[in-house]
Amino acid sequence: MIKHDIDGDCHILRLFRPEKANALTEGMLQDIAAAVALAIDRRAKVLILTGEGRVFSAGADLDGMREGLGASPAWQAASGALADFPGLTIAALNGTLAGGAMGLALACDLRIAVPSAQFFYPVMRLGYRPQPSDPGRLASLVGPSRAKTILLAGQRIDADTALSWGLIDRICTPDTLIDTAKALAADALTADISHLQALKQMTRGTE
Repeated sequence: MIKHDIDGDCHILRLFRPEKANALTEGMLQDIAAAVALAIDRRAKVLILTGEGRVFSAGADLDGMREGLGASPAWQAASGALADFPGLTIAALNGTLAGGAMGLALACDLRIAVPSAQFFYPVMRLGYRPQPSDPGRLASLVGPSRAKTILLAGQRIDADTALSWGLIDRICTPDTLIDTAKALAADALTADISHLQALKQMTRGTE
């Protein structure tokens, strides 16, 4: 399930399936897209995506994968909704993220993580393909060679490496994760929404 908390113009979406390492089901992906649509309707300026527990997300739910979840358009709908949100989006990564869950973080404007977070996308070993938009977003952040290190060589990287590569923007302790995200969003929350949207649109050419 997804928890959707509203704090003024800041909306916080929390993956809430800690007993399954926040593994993503089709319903959860649909809920993310719906929550982003609601945030847009309410003219929210900031959206923070995080997870419950010690893992951001283990990726796709295994039972769902056996039923065809890997080919579901819900993945692109969820990441596309995050990417198209007109305000500032921040992935506050409370732990490791794997596989398709990385696509959600890649679709956000900023990414912060706890020191224990690890990042991997095991599509080569498992014989799956990444969601269509994920490789391009990954390469735009870390460069083509490092994107291939993650996708083709199947390498798992730690938070320090992710920071040095540009995959994440800051490392912070678990107890300061959300406060750090809100601090990064402070200027956006006080800005006129039309100004925020204009600046967001101007940066799209760098993606």
